[in-house]
This record gives sequence, C-alpha cells and structure tokens, in this order.
Amino acid sequence: MNNHYPFELEPLPYAYDALEPHLSSEIVQIHYENHHQNYVNSLNQALSRYPHYQNWYLEKLVAHYNALPVQIRTAVQNNAGGVYNHNLYWSSMCPCSNYFPIGTLKKAIDRYYGSFAFFQKQFKSNAMDVFGSGWVWLVADTSANLDIVVTANQDSPLSSRLTPIINLDMWEHSYYLQYHSTRSEYIDNWWHLVDWTYAEERYQSARVLK
Repeated sequence: MNNHYPFELEPLPYAYDALEPHLSSEIVQIHYENHHQNYVNSLNQALSRYPHYQNWYLEKLVAHYNALPVQIRTAVQNNAGGVYNHNLYWSSMCPCSNYFPIGTLKKAIDRYYGSFAFFQKQFKSNAMDVFGSGWVWLVADTSANLDIVVTANQDSPLSSRLTPIINLDMWEHSYYLQYHSTRSEYIDNWWHLVDWTYAEERYQSARVLK
C-alpha cells in the first residue's frame, strides 16, 4: 500500500460483520467504504497539483501540515488526518479481543492510572465530553509516559509529537445507526473490540523511540 501520493484505502483487516454484535456490519461498511474512502480521495485531490509534496508520507503530512502551502493546508490537515485516524481506528480493533491490556502497556496503565478499571473510567469520561465531532486517544509522549487526549474533527496527536496507541472515533457516523444517541453504550461495547496485542506493539515502538 502506498504511504505517499496517490494514497489508497488500506484493506480492512477483517470482514464487515466481524465486529458484531458490538459494531454492526452496516456501520463498518458505510464508515469504511464511504467516509474513510472520501478522506483518501480528498487528500489525493488536494495534493494533485502540488508535486513537491507528493513524496511526503502520511504521518509527515499529518504532523507537519503547517509547513504546507496555505492553499492546501486545511484540506491536507483534515483529510490526511481523516486517513491516518481511520487507519489506526480499524487496526486497533479485532474480532477476538482479550479485553484487558497486556505486557508493558498493562504495567504502564497500572502505573499511571492505578488500575485498568480507573483508566477505562477516565477514557470514557473524556469520550463522553467530546463536543461535536472528534477522537479520544491513548498516547505516549517522547518519554513513553501515557496520557489520554481529545482531538477535534480529524486532528491528530502526531502534530504534538505524541505517539497514538489506540483511538476511539466519536463522530456520530461511527455509532449512530446502531446506538443512536447512547454514546455511553457505544463506548462500553468498544472495549470488547480493542486489540491489546496491537496496542502493546505500538507502545513498545514508542518506548524504543524515546
């Protein structure tokens, strides 16, 4: 898969119905084929007349969009963020989650939050407080310290030099067809889908980079 222009939609790592009953096949298909694909298309369109930036990889576009020409800066910020955020969202879920964190990430969560249960409570509180559209993230800083952060729209923690570990999409299209206005239920059920093996791998990478 290309990690530079022209970008392509990353293959979904499971079937549309694989996350049921916690996330319906209808939501996954519409979210992936329509919303995610539209971000890919719009990012390619924004870069199509700017060959100097077409060799920038996705993470660089997300983290350093302020260095782009003002004519495409907002479009790239929104759409590169949309592509990156959704790539991580799909990858950080799986049909066979073991529900609890593992390895060094588990130890770090216990160290910073006291327990996984309290971490879940804090994460959910942040998610419930998202106003409008946005994302909730578990991130690691350059010293591998953990934090929970919220970003609006399609903004990403990459622009703050933070390494995303997992993220939760709080745009209404990610849950409304199934959960309607009950955000709380969507968040509670999402925990059954988190791929903690993938999260551990990302945290290990963050620790190597510190």
